[in-house]
Amino acid sequence: MIYAEILAGGKGTRMGNVNMPKQFLMLQSKPIIIHTIEKFLLNDRFEKIIIVCPKEWMNHTKDIISKYIGDITRLQIVQGGKDRNESIMNGVKYIESTFGINDDDVIVTHDSVRPFLTHRIIEENIEGALKYKAVDTAIDAIDTIIQSEDGDIISDIPIRSTMYQGQTPQSFNIKLLVEKYHSLTQEEKDILTDACKICLLKGIKVKIVKGEVFNIKITTPYDMKVANGLFKEKAQND
Repeated sequence: MIYAEILAGGKGTRMGNVNMPKQFLMLQSKPIIIHTIEKFLLNDRFEKIIIVCPKEWMNHTKDIISKYIGDITRLQIVQGGKDRNESIMNGVKYIESTFGINDDDVIVTHDSVRPFLTHRIIEENIEGALKYKAVDTAIDAIDTIIQSEDGDIISDIPIRSTMYQGQTPQSFNIKLLVEKYHSLTQEEKDILTDACKICLLKGIKVKIVKGEVFNIKITTPYDMKVANGLFKEKAQND
């Protein structure tokens, strides 16, 4: 079976002085997370769409889903973990306890604050996970990437043609992801920044799906301005 997992566990500290996590802030006439959920609801290949959020925001998440979407038959709200990958695994535990996990089951994980993903990106993630077992969404790096070990002096400037900017979704064969995650040492878990790193640390090849420049992650007040601009441009073109 095919599952989606929308990661809404962040606190939104880079958004500035706001009274709630960024995924619940209003974008046009709806909370950001609702725009994202709606993109996944349009794809009927998903058996279940799991929303992972902080314990203290679970009731709020239920309330806004009821208000803006109504029918929540395909949606399940699950408590998040202490970090991104633990939150992903909490969603996987729900799948395992409710449906069991089969050899060909896949999960498409996505940031709740990336509301501009497309049907193509979702479909290519599903097909990529079914074929390759591990998939990341990325775009070509436009700017030169500078590496610094201490944040003060440049230690390396990688060749730009080999650099990519990671986005989401990130999609996986569930059994593979669980196996490799549980094989990590605590030290390896502590340095993880995203789920694809689990596979890379264990020698698993990760297929790249082409993202889109507009598949932005809304993290800062500037990002909100860009997102509002994207919506206005879309409305003018429709």
